[in-house]
Amino acid sequence: MPEYTVGDYLLDRLAELGVTEIFGVPGDFNLELLDHVIAHRDVRWVGSANELNAGYAADGYGRLRGMAALITTFGVGELSAANAIAGSYAEHVPVVHIVGTPSIDVQGSRRVIHHSLGDGDFDHFHRIAREITCAQAKLVPATATREIDRVLSEVHERKLPGYLMLATDVARFPVEPPTGPLPRYTSGTSPRALSLFTAAAARLIGEHQLTVLADLLVHRLEAVPQLEALLAADVVPHATLMWGKSLVDESAPEFLGIYAGTSSQESVRRAIEEAPVLVTAGVQFTDMVSASFTQQIDPARTIDIGPNQSTVAGEVFAPLDMSAALEAVTSILTARPTRSPAVPQPVPDAPDPVLEPDQPLTQKALWDKVCGALTPGNVVLAEQGTSYYGMARHRLPSGVAFIGQPLWASIGYTLPAALGAGLAERDRRPVLLIGDGAAQLTIQELGQFGREGVPAVVILVNNDGYTVERAIHGPAAPYNDIVTWRWRDIPAALGIPNPLSHRATTCGELDAALAGAAAHPDDLVFIEAVVTELDVPPLLEELAAAIAKANKAAGS
Repeated sequence: MPEYTVGDYLLDRLAELGVTEIFGVPGDFNLELLDHVIAHRDVRWVGSANELNAGYAADGYGRLRGMAALITTFGVGELSAANAIAGSYAEHVPVVHIVGTPSIDVQGSRRVIHHSLGDGDFDHFHRIAREITCAQAKLVPATATREIDRVLSEVHERKLPGYLMLATDVARFPVEPPTGPLPRYTSGTSPRALSLFTAAAARLIGEHQLTVLADLLVHRLEAVPQLEALLAADVVPHATLMWGKSLVDESAPEFLGIYAGTSSQESVRRAIEEAPVLVTAGVQFTDMVSASFTQQIDPARTIDIGPNQSTVAGEVFAPLDMSAALEAVTSILTARPTRSPAVPQPVPDAPDPVLEPDQPLTQKALWDKVCGALTPGNVVLAEQGTSYYGMARHRLPSGVAFIGQPLWASIGYTLPAALGAGLAERDRRPVLLIGDGAAQLTIQELGQFGREGVPAVVILVNNDGYTVERAIHGPAAPYNDIVTWRWRDIPAALGIPNPLSHRATTCGELDAALAGAAAHPDDLVFIEAVVTELDVPPLLEELAAAIAKANKAAGS
């Protein structure tokens, strides 16, 4: 029977946390570890086209599974993945980056080894990782299992990336298997802080109808059940930021829409900013979701619930976990004798004119039709750009998840992330919405969809360049142009067997392509949707103007 090793211990702990796929690229310093991955009963290797894509795929996987891992080689491999890891840090995604390194003896000899900087210092990249991960360890035999447990526990509990340097000789060092479950952090809530918070919140709420603005951190910190209980405790009008889109059921009558500062729809803006009492849960305002920080939230009327502390009208209560704070507010509402009145429903907009099949495709028509084609169980991944902002104001059907990256905003992210999402939840079909410029950065990963059997619908928006940048600055500038590709040929070139590939330039052609995607639920369907280069969704136009104004003000 093969000896049980440090590598086996690490894989068993990852499997314990729900990781059944590990992404990455082989390199000579991680090959022996990969042999153990291949032999593991619960963990499967998913090879990636490059390390950056592996990091993006792990991020998409981690957003749905709650934990993810990738393996790269020392130096060249890990630096290629660093952009993705930084994005996971910014967006609060638990991903552990495992780096295969030269042996401890080689590092101690300070030899000039390939993939190093040639100066005998093998800790350069470890130091870089400290800036973009919450926990790091350079594993050595004496403490390897303890350090693995520490890093994985921090990653899982803090919902941030971690970093493990695993030398070739350490990976094969014999150790004992785990004797118990992975250590978990205990609750960070002080009973006194909770009691004082509850009393202060009850005084502020009184008999007022509560309004809730929720965002991404509720999902990341696994407090969605507590948020749902709060929304069910009374008639609670609620909205999310774009970052938290699909956090709540957008088909519910109490759902107001997306709040985006001055770029909000007027009914949403007034409901949030003029609420008698507003609960903000897991909210983090960023420039790209708030029209460059134009939110107007009155702290005197706000209960702000954060990861580890909450405030009531500016008074801070800590330590206090988000889940405990949400439960406290729920208890206040359920203790009241009467329910609040129903939320007035907005007057429906006048119906759009009927689009003839031969009408040229526009951004508005594209996103209207894409949203209309979504079904429960879909996972929408919208690239930062016209895709993300074109979909933001559309109400998603119940049971549809939405993934974007508005803070880190690294173009090309969503294509590999869609692969990761599709592997994390096999029973959900990814719907990838990505622009041509972004796709050119990471398109190599499309071939893995075929190999892994992920039946995504890929809608590539061909608008001949970087439209977000055109909207912000330089609409006709050559730096916003890209090389024109023959997109319909790409799936076959990248190894997709019998690709179902469409090109839509009119509304009728898009209707037919979407119908084809629905008729082939087990196949990858690639749709090139052609729109003009200066056609910009209204929300993106408003945000771009706000960002351009902020950029000019910062430079003046």
